[in-house]
Amino acid sequence: MDRETRTFAERHYRGLGGQVPGCDGPAPRSVTFIQAPDAFSYADFVKGFLLPNLPCVFSSAFTEGWGSRRRWVTSAGKPDFEYLLQKYGDVVVPVANCGVREYNSNPKESMPFRDYISYWKEYIQGGYSSPRGCLYLKDWHLCRDSLVDDLEDIFTLPVYFSSDWLNEFWDVLNVDDYRFVYAGPRGTWSPFHADIFRSFSWSVNICGRKKWLFFPPGQEEALRDCHGNLPYDVTSAELLDTRLYPRIQHSSLPLEVIQEAGEMIFVPSGWHHQVYNLDDTISINHNWVNGCNLANMWHFLQQELQAVQHEVREWKNSMPDWHHHCQVIMKSCTGINFEEFYHFLKVIAEKRLLVLKQGLKGDTGDKPGLGLNLQQAAFDVGRLADVLASVVAHIDFQRVDTSAFSPQPEELLQQLEDTMAAAEAL
Repeated sequence: MDRETRTFAERHYRGLGGQVPGCDGPAPRSVTFIQAPDAFSYADFVKGFLLPNLPCVFSSAFTEGWGSRRRWVTSAGKPDFEYLLQKYGDVVVPVANCGVREYNSNPKESMPFRDYISYWKEYIQGGYSSPRGCLYLKDWHLCRDSLVDDLEDIFTLPVYFSSDWLNEFWDVLNVDDYRFVYAGPRGTWSPFHADIFRSFSWSVNICGRKKWLFFPPGQEEALRDCHGNLPYDVTSAELLDTRLYPRIQHSSLPLEVIQEAGEMIFVPSGWHHQVYNLDDTISINHNWVNGCNLANMWHFLQQELQAVQHEVREWKNSMPDWHHHCQVIMKSCTGINFEEFYHFLKVIAEKRLLVLKQGLKGDTGDKPGLGLNLQQAAFDVGRLADVLASVVAHIDFQRVDTSAFSPQPEELLQQLEDTMAAAEAL
């Protein structure tokens, strides 16, 4: 990030006046296609898509150097099953059955990758049908389970997505990540959803084609049924039943995008979507959070806690440590609670405070591999301070036992505010 982009972004958030970033202006009628890497900068992405929270599609030119596009794909543009079997045959992978609905998702099982490839071949030979159903390899943590040298042969992280706090945090803990491979035959699909923690995501088709159906933030509300639940499949005829979906007449048509092989799509925060594989498809996908959607994540976590508290409200006066139990339930259901969110903020903040401390002493060099120069660090500290101030003031965070936290939340907030003031002139 350069100084001009930082100033632009800071002015943008001041203009929001504390409101959660959404989708500025009317919903777009189409998605911008970005053709040439040389003509599109990080600043262009921040101003045109990240801050206004709008989707875009990058041409295959942005990924033409990726090793996976050469090694995982045959000359005919199909998955190279033999190479993939040789490389990953014994790896155990998660597989969902697209033909079975389990709540608003699909049941999963684990199997060796070679067994899934055998199924995939049989599925193709059977005219894209199988008694076993329509199986989709989803959420495979290939990056987490691979050596660094191997990853460099698979993909190169695009600069546009290099400020990735979610994976930065999990890499520090060394237990998980939000980097995935999806692979499946024509007809596999993902039900209607918004991405975890209201993160951004990006997705690249290594081979194959996808159809995306997008709904900007807020438009999903008209799709809720009479019980307040979102649909499993937005193309289902049951949505025409106004007794079951009383607000459906207020809904808008989805924004449809066809993503071709090699193309990269940016999915903004809070955009609900449904995705279909139109051909045999392999994709690499990352979920990510940074200063531009941190407030969205915090807003989502507050909503999740409220939902938990509502569900167990009848025990509020009879259950000892009711508020603590709500946090435990939230962690189980959502994957994170207020305590872990603070630790997330702390890990991200401490790295940026260090970068700025060094920079203010005269070391103005970029920090390779972090997407983190002085201007980016200064912007990040400002966003962290804004959100942490809201966290510290939240009544339910004040009920969390922070006695063992180091630094204390108020102390970290003061460090951020002091550093932000010192970095103003950078």
